[in-house]
Amino acid sequence: MKTHYELRYAAHPEDAKHYDTARLRRDFLIDKLFVANEVHMVYSMYDRMVVGGAMPTGETLRLEAIDPLKAPFFTTRREVGLYNVGEGDALIHVGDQTFTLAFKEALYIGSGDRNVLFESCHAEKPAKLYFNSTTAHHAYPCRKITKQEAISVKMGSLEMSNERTINKMLVNQVLPTCQLQMGMTELAPGSVWNTMPAHIHSRRMEVYFYFDLPDNQAICHFMGEPQETRHIWMKGNQAVLSPEWSIHSAAATHNYTFIWGMGGENLDYGDQDFFEICDLK
Repeated sequence: MKTHYELRYAAHPEDAKHYDTARLRRDFLIDKLFVANEVHMVYSMYDRMVVGGAMPTGETLRLEAIDPLKAPFFTTRREVGLYNVGEGDALIHVGDQTFTLAFKEALYIGSGDRNVLFESCHAEKPAKLYFNSTTAHHAYPCRKITKQEAISVKMGSLEMSNERTINKMLVNQVLPTCQLQMGMTELAPGSVWNTMPAHIHSRRMEVYFYFDLPDNQAICHFMGEPQETRHIWMKGNQAVLSPEWSIHSAAATHNYTFIWGMGGENLDYGDQDFFEICDLK
């Protein structure tokens, strides 16, 4: 079997306060995304976001319509944002269109009834394809986006351990989407903190995917209500679901890169409710 999926149900914040470490990891951490010649995904009840990964190694993989979609094709009623986070280039076939994705390049796939296929250009250097998908009410054109085409903003400082570049790539200021918004934040050497001061946006859920981290290093992801925070220790190439009631921030033992993906009520990147650092508990 080439496609594996699981369902994740939404949690009430009052219930989440009582979760132990194992329950937090079971409900929010997505620890297995890349297995050779397989597609792995999580169907989340937070704004019906699908989070997945594929690693084609000498085979062509199909983005299959999993049973919860009740659709002939994965993209029948869905849009997809895709990043290549692997060593080698990837070929993405969307119907009769083909796109080549290098490391850290992104592809937006609009809704429509057609097959989506994944290939690695070189089996010895497989691509790793990380994707987010949200429901779509309109079919927008597919488009590849590089960092050069992104809206890039430098933020933070080395003195505050959070010097970083935010690359807004699959966002409505760059190309039209229904509700999916995705980007990539790269931390400078010596910086480890992201998204601090922390915020929530109750109109949208979010997913964080961490990569570019050495195997012997780790990330501590902070979540929960601002006055009732929790944490999850993570490795590279793992993702975490962030409900609309939760902050989403992290610190690591090494600098790293993360991809953020959002879906929900609006497309306003600035729709954020910030909390002072000293007020977090």
